[in-house]
Amino acid sequence: MLTELGTFFTQILHVFSDPLLVIVLFGATALGLIMGALPGLTATMGIALLTGLTYNVPLQYTFAILMGIYVGGIYGGSISAILLNIPGTASAAATALDGHKLALEGKAERTIKITRLASIIGTFLGVVALTMIAPVMAKLALNFTSPEFFMLAFFGVMICGSVVSEDLTIKGWIAGILGLLLAFVRYDDVEGISKFTFGISELQSGIQVIPAMIGFYAVPEVIKAFVRNETFSVVENSESDKSFLGVLFGKIFNLFRSEKKEVATFKDVLEEEKFIFKTVFSQLRAIIQSAAIGLGLGALPGVGEDVAAWVSYDTARKTSKNGDKFGTGIYEGTIAPEVGNNAAIGGAIIPLLTLGIPGSPPAAVLLGALMLHNVRPGPRIQIENPGFIAMIAALLFCAIIALWIVGSILAKPMTKVLKVPTVYLMPIIAILSVVGGYSLSMSSFDLITIFIFGIIGYIFDKMQYSAAPIILGLILGNMLDFRFRQALITNNGSFLIFVTRPISLIFLVIIIFTIAKIIIKGIKESKQENIAG
Repeated sequence: MLTELGTFFTQILHVFSDPLLVIVLFGATALGLIMGALPGLTATMGIALLTGLTYNVPLQYTFAILMGIYVGGIYGGSISAILLNIPGTASAAATALDGHKLALEGKAERTIKITRLASIIGTFLGVVALTMIAPVMAKLALNFTSPEFFMLAFFGVMICGSVVSEDLTIKGWIAGILGLLLAFVRYDDVEGISKFTFGISELQSGIQVIPAMIGFYAVPEVIKAFVRNETFSVVENSESDKSFLGVLFGKIFNLFRSEKKEVATFKDVLEEEKFIFKTVFSQLRAIIQSAAIGLGLGALPGVGEDVAAWVSYDTARKTSKNGDKFGTGIYEGTIAPEVGNNAAIGGAIIPLLTLGIPGSPPAAVLLGALMLHNVRPGPRIQIENPGFIAMIAALLFCAIIALWIVGSILAKPMTKVLKVPTVYLMPIIAILSVVGGYSLSMSSFDLITIFIFGIIGYIFDKMQYSAAPIILGLILGNMLDFRFRQALITNNGSFLIFVTRPISLIFLVIIIFTIAKIIIKGIKESKQENIAG
């Protein structure tokens, strides 16, 4: 453990010894904050768009950009949630419940500062967990063989599908299975034949993950923006852009007007900061509780920050002595979800690096970035890329510092950025999507992939199918297929290998238990509906 800590601190010093790297990290964090604050732009989309642009960028600079986007994007969503009651990201939706009501009371700037500190604490605890747990898990994962990897991949897709579905659980499973089927389109390494390529040579290497992710995450948002043909929904019946901006500017100005009078001197600033720290750390129980929830849910394949935020908020409400006041505008209701969703960052990266299983949609995109830069995540990552885990942890830690500074600088200017109408913003996103997808291999087929999956993603979004299980299935499908057949070949076709190995059996039991629990729950709900009817 001391060795890991030593490597971690060495990596931090290395980051700060490179001025260009620091500038890149600060710039990426600022960009992530802006993208997170703008409704429709998420950390996942930001990472997906920029991954393709980092093809020829050195490894450390690449992940400085992506970690900055990740940390800034997850926090940034809380700004628009507080100011306008429009969560910039899904993970900030829980923050809006109390945050916007506090803003209406004239406490917008103070609430933004409180959520920023809560986000920093959550991310820091995630970094600590990443530094301490990931190396141990990597060593444990060296005992994994084909049955364990197959069960782990299947477990990831099934758990992701059961958790992220907004409608019926079966939709999440259908999406996950579709992703697995898409992964089978490639040249088969075991039998040496092409599968489901239909004579298209570009599919011999399989469907490329990054163009598919850009299609599923970026294109549907662009389409939805033009289908709505409106700016942010804070003013629904504005007659013109001018009246919209005027009303919006007046709304934001009113939110900050009282606070400008409060913080006028250096002494007042110190008192304000003292109040911020006292308010946040007075909720130590909620912080520890939410961090544990964020780390645990973040580590579940494909679940991520959105679920962590809601579970943290709901748990804090149930366990707080002020639970009945949640939703009416209390600081505790903003601290819990922000700690939870930011702690999930570290939680999601742990299985990503040590097992090759992403814990969240942004982490799934990071897996694509690792593949792009020939870094193979999994049990041998410490052997093949010594110090890489410590480098990621160090970049996350430095991104925390960047978030504190950048967040302080951009808090008020962000109110102006939030006025940008969607009709002007989304064409920029469309251009970045095309450039990011094309720059990977300079192939027009990647643009076709983006277009096709963008249309499919939009249709699935309208049908309330989550893209996360599809992407996770696409990423894990190759491993699932290869490991399954490898396990059968080495054991003369016997399926007993999946139940005779302890770790594989544990995953199998969890999968069966999860499926059975959801089916029983569905049957009970159906009976209750029949009785009520």
